[in-house]
Amino acid sequence: MMRRSEQLPACLLAVLLLAACAAPPAEEAAAPAVPDAESVAGWRMIDLSHAYGGDTLYWPTDTKGFALDTLAEGMTDAGYFYAAKEFATAEHGGTHLDAPVHFAEGGDDVASIPLDRLVLPGIVVDVSESAAADADYLVTAEDVLSWEGEHGPVPAGSAVLIRTGWASRWPDALAYLGDDTPGDASNLHFPGVGEDAARLLLEERGIGLLGIDTASVDYGQSTDFIVHQIGGAAGVPNLENVGDLTELPPTGFLLAALPMKIEGGTGAPVRIVALVPR
Repeated sequence: MMRRSEQLPACLLAVLLLAACAAPPAEEAAAPAVPDAESVAGWRMIDLSHAYGGDTLYWPTDTKGFALDTLAEGMTDAGYFYAAKEFATAEHGGTHLDAPVHFAEGGDDVASIPLDRLVLPGIVVDVSESAAADADYLVTAEDVLSWEGEHGPVPAGSAVLIRTGWASRWPDALAYLGDDTPGDASNLHFPGVGEDAARLLLEERGIGLLGIDTASVDYGQSTDFIVHQIGGAAGVPNLENVGDLTELPPTGFLLAALPMKIEGGTGAPVRIVALVPR
């Protein structure tokens, strides 16, 4: 199976403590290579998050949306400018992370997810052509095997991002969700991951994170949310409403997906960044 060190420069893996192979004895180990400022500046950093604001999309049953209220803004009596605001949001709206406890009793909450499931090598499985022809498309095990036929085995512990092309529809609720009826989630149409693909990735390949550029890893017509169930049981977080994945290569990048650290949280807003060595 392909090791993580074969996907990224050794210096990057060393800096972020992501080397997958065991370290040699201390007396034999060479000092890790630390990239200098020039090499770090050369990495491409790609933002994969939608900003939170008035047009942020939420699951239709959450009708509150995102709120940002100004507490203070302007010049103070002391002569300096000061601004402060407060915000309110549901856990599962906008670009966010689902913790395992979202669908698995006793699973990790947001604050308990190990960091090696949040900063890890990434791959992209592109099903945008199939999704364009069928809004209810389900990623199949064959889609994953086809990717492996071209790029090698999906690395254990990696982040798998599914590109359906739906990010280009954000934030048009009707186009993105398939229905824009407030409070009604019974007639949604958007692509997701099929059960066979989920079991292959989560149970057989042992991935560390699953993400998709739609509102859910389960497709819009799902009633059992089986992919959430499988991932929760495996202790694997999900990323949903991921941003535009078109700039990412199929493999060979590092993904950092750091959510707000909410104690007891079943999900949280997340800023996702891909680091692509040039």
